Amino acid sequence: MLKRLSTYASFVRIGHSVFALPFALTGALLASRHVPLTVGRVAWIIGAMVTARSAAMGFNRLVDAGFDATNPRTANRELPAGRMTRHEAILFVTVFSVAFVVSAWALGPICFALSPVALAIVFWYSLAKRFTWSTQAFLGLAMAVAPVGGWLAAGGRGGWEPWLLALAIGTWVGGFDVLYACQDLECDIAHGLKSVPQRFGVERALTISRVAHVITILCLASLSLVVPALGVVYLLGVGSVALLLAFEQALVSARDLSRVKMAFDLNGYVGILYFLMTVAAMYVH
Repeated sequence: MLKRLSTYASFVRIGHSVFALPFALTGALLASRHVPLTVGRVAWIIGAMVTARSAAMGFNRLVDAGFDATNPRTANRELPAGRMTRHEAILFVTVFSVAFVVSAWALGPICFALSPVALAIVFWYSLAKRFTWSTQAFLGLAMAVAPVGGWLAAGGRGGWEPWLLALAIGTWVGGFDVLYACQDLECDIAHGLKSVPQRFGVERALTISRVAHVITILCLASLSLVVPALGVVYLLGVGSVALLLAFEQALVSARDLSRVKMAFDLNGYVGILYFLMTVAAMYVH
């Protein structure tokens, strides 16, 4: 039983929930300045985020299983390696999709009404590489749903806060996914798949990634203008995120992609650091 649970957790890379979840919680935290936030509501927000991401990742693994089997980097994933069957994967995606809709229903009529739209956005990314080179932008869009969803789930309505956060997480995720896609360039070309590196080449793709991360920092910093009470502590947090992203970019060059995985893994700390510094800023206030 534990072995199967471990297989399922690996199937959707459950640890990668740290990318979007902190931004969803940040959106909820900012909304709590206007509407009281309960422990129960936070639990449902976390449930919605984890189930939506798990469904999306499971769908990605399912539709890409054939391509994964021919790529040395991904051939050992659960479906191509035979540790999971397609029927198991379909059931997994179905269960987590339903669980997400239930979580959205618990968060209110607006979230429930938008839940099919959210699923459509996060599922589309897995298919986008077959049709458009801007597939990394669609992953950014899928992740940008998180802070807007957190804001709405906590009772927030009008305001610039969720949109600045959405643009920040969208450019951040799109930027690091461009880096990640560089290592699969040859396989993408061989299978007719599209990506930013496939369209522009590795050197220009790295430039696009770096510009995206500059936009990320500008959006995060701009939030302090919309919410002046965040103050100096918040800006210190944004500065720390900027240093992390600069180090991430420094690890990768067009001549040396050997440290792409190390650069990618650094992103696990970005969302957590940002959320904790935002919490600290609001606590100080």
